[in-house]
Order: sequence, then structure tokens, then C-alpha cells
Amino acid sequence: MTDPQYSTDFPSLKAVVPEAEWEERCKLAACYRLMDRYGMTDLIYNHITTRIPGGGERLLINLYGLLYREITASSLVELDLDGNIHRKPDTAYGINKSGYIIHGCIHRARPDVHCVIHTHTRAGMAVSAMDCGLLPMTQTATRFHGHLSYHSFEGPAIEQSEQERLVADLGPHNAMILRNHGLLVCGASVPQAFNLMYQLELACRAQVDALAAGRDGVSVPDVSVLQRSAHLYQPGTRRPYGELEWHALLRQLKAEPGAYAPYDS
Repeated sequence: MTDPQYSTDFPSLKAVVPEAEWEERCKLAACYRLMDRYGMTDLIYNHITTRIPGGGERLLINLYGLLYREITASSLVELDLDGNIHRKPDTAYGINKSGYIIHGCIHRARPDVHCVIHTHTRAGMAVSAMDCGLLPMTQTATRFHGHLSYHSFEGPAIEQSEQERLVADLGPHNAMILRNHGLLVCGASVPQAFNLMYQLELACRAQVDALAAGRDGVSVPDVSVLQRSAHLYQPGTRRPYGELEWHALLRQLKAEPGAYAPYDS
């Protein structure tokens, strides 16, 4: 029998928080479940954060102890950029310190960033340990040519002193490989960030598959082609990436109620 302190039956906040915040909570909860749906989770670990609309420097993050497929709009925790909790469900679960160490500094330094996603996927960790980093060897990977940064491993991210280096290494980019660690992306919206992480993960999986046969014979397009391809994938160049497929992804979640719905509760 589940200990009541660790129940996942949380009262709905729909009538408690502002409408704009509720909508953002639903988007973030859906994003967590989509990450599970597409195999980008690590048990209860990792984090996705989003700014609360009109909330200044307040963020939403997951409870530390829930699987991504268990997260709902009402189970999300409200905290500030220094990790102080301002609203959370009545539960023994808290938050993962690494969540605001990594995410808080990015939100503070980059006002353009609305959502940050960090993962420890098998393919992401594999590429993070490769000296070559991500190779622009597939159309999906070319999206990140000239738009990807790297941060050296300093151990588990629990020290605030690392924040300055994280921000400096990310720079103006929206995607970063944390060496010997995993992947990180940020976006102007939850749908945009999810799309970016999905593509980065896919590029890493393709690279791991291709290099399983050895580096010899793997081709990379000409630099001019890479530059043009990367440009065409930037937000606003052709279409707002992430937004077009978002409603289809939500329909997919609602069509699989046993595992992924209701996230908007």
C-alpha cells in the first residue's frame, strides 16, 4: 500500500491559479509525458522548467520522486531562480537541487528562454563522451551546426559556483552537450524546446548507430551545405518549429489514457 505521504493524488489547481499559469502547467505536464512517451527519461531524474506567465522570475518544475508519466499540471512545483519553493503539493516529495542549479542560472541569464530541458538518455550520454561531439552527419544533426555548445563535466551539478560557467558555455545557443553527462536545450516556448530536444536526441541516436560500425566511411556534407541547412532550421526561418506538431502530440497523449492521460489535472 502506498504511503499517503507519497501519494500522487493531488488536488486540482485549475480554479486556484491564474488561467495563463494553468495553461502553462498543462503544457509542461504534457511535455514531461511526451518525454516519457519518446524514451527520453531516466527514472525520476532530470528536469524540465518553464517560466510562469506574468510570474516574474518564478518557474515550474517537477516533484523529485515522480516518474515523468505521473506528472500532472497540479503536481508541478513553483519556485524562484534561487530554488526557494513558493507553492507545492502537500507531499513528502521535494525538488532536485540540480534542477535549479542548472536551470535557474539559464533562466536568469537568458530572458529569451522560456523552457529548459535536460536529459540523461543513453544516446545523449554516449555522444557526450565522444571527443568528436555531435557530428553533422544527418539532416537532423545539421540543424545544430554552429548552434551547439559544450560544457565540461564537473561532477553532479550541485554547486552554485558552476552556474557562471554553464551560462558562459551556453552563450547565445539553444542547445548544449554536457560532456560525460547528457543533453540540454532551451526554447522560447515548451513546444519549441520539446521539438529541439527531440531532434537533438534523434541526431545522437543516429550517430551512435552509424559509428557502431566504425568512423571510417561516415560522410559529412560540405561546410556550405551545413551552414545553409542549419540556417533553414532556425526558429522563424521557415516555420515556428515545435508549434505545428504540438496539438497532434497532445492528441496522441489523450488517445493513450492508460499511460499518458490525464496530464491536465
